[in-house]
Amino acid sequence: MFARYSPVFATTAALALLATAGFAVAQAGKGGGRTDDSRSAGDSSGSFEVGGVEVDVRGKDAEAARLGGWRLAQRKAWGMLAQRLAGRGSTLSDSALDAMVTGIIVEQEQIGPTRYVARLGVLFDRNKAAGILGVAGKVMRSPPMLLIPLQISGGAHRVFEGDSAFAEGWKRYRTGNSAIDYVRPGGTGPDRLLMNAGQAGRRGRGWWRAIIEQYGATDVLIPTVELRRAYPGGPVVGVFTANHGPDNRRLAQFVLRVNDDQALPALIDAGIARIDGAYQDALRAGVLKTDQLLLTEPPRPEVPVEDEGGEQPIETVDTPSVASGAVYTIQFDTPSVAAVTSGELALRGVPGVTSATTTSLALGGVSLMRVTFDGGQASLRSALEARGWQVQEGAGVLRIRRGGASQPAPAQPAQPSQPIPAEAGNSSDG
Repeated sequence: MFARYSPVFATTAALALLATAGFAVAQAGKGGGRTDDSRSAGDSSGSFEVGGVEVDVRGKDAEAARLGGWRLAQRKAWGMLAQRLAGRGSTLSDSALDAMVTGIIVEQEQIGPTRYVARLGVLFDRNKAAGILGVAGKVMRSPPMLLIPLQISGGAHRVFEGDSAFAEGWKRYRTGNSAIDYVRPGGTGPDRLLMNAGQAGRRGRGWWRAIIEQYGATDVLIPTVELRRAYPGGPVVGVFTANHGPDNRRLAQFVLRVNDDQALPALIDAGIARIDGAYQDALRAGVLKTDQLLLTEPPRPEVPVEDEGGEQPIETVDTPSVASGAVYTIQFDTPSVAAVTSGELALRGVPGVTSATTTSLALGGVSLMRVTFDGGQASLRSALEARGWQVQEGAGVLRIRRGGASQPAPAQPAQPSQPIPAEAGNSSDG
């Protein structure tokens, strides 16, 4: 590095080392340092990222050297991005680059009184850069993938429950260069309930479909890390696995290690970068395919075949009320699921009834049943009353109840006189 170190350099270098964990610093404009709060460090899905840009710049003071280093990094990074995307070099003016750069990432820097040495990363606006390089329609991109990061540590499985270093690492990760369109939940509100460690082990496509549709995704990715510690504060081993789909199918697995617990964020960041690379390789190889059961809901064969044939006599016979095999609607009480089953069984046991199927279910209320009966409506009413049902009759509709008359009787002289014996008894006791 430098041949000699001044006291000013030692102080500023020590402060700069605090930012070497990937802290994103806003771009510096011509008029001095400016803060760009419109894009956070973890949300760069709309940016191309170029990292590892080495700069060594001198200036009249430390600030001028630093700003000059950032501007030089923009130029170098643009040439590297053009070579990577278009296969050719490209140069732009500083004003054009200022309008396109969305952020500067300080990977490592050392600041002296008149000298600035650093390794930087540069973020470019995806739409602007792709338009200038002519690759707007050539960038591969996956369908939206719901991300559920699962961490296993000390026997505990967690996604967003409590503190998860793995979930925090995915929030920091910049996806601008990735071909995977990650849908990263914030981990608040219903996220902890819908996407927990137990959900990763479920296979039911219906529940998975409901979750991914709620988050606007078409598939699910379940990256996993198992953290193994030799002793508190000591070495940490991370077993990383890239899983895909509701079946949690493994695409890749690898092991990383750091010497102490303080380096856990670096371990997580390195593991996430390799997992993202595994997902991109699977996408290019055609392995990252969406389960078709997640895209379309399977048909529900609820209507029996005989019901389709049972409706034909209604359309062809002029007087369906007296035709053989006529269809009627039965209204019956369904306070519970058991009442639905028992009601259907009871109707099927009535002589002349060939089929009985519930067509409209209202638990705790009145449901509708479609009944095919060999006879007229009056005959069906008589058959139901013979079985103990209380029946009210309408045009093609019968209302049935168990227990108690459906309508009060017109004349019941004993009803108003019921209290009289009680009063008489009381008076005689007195």
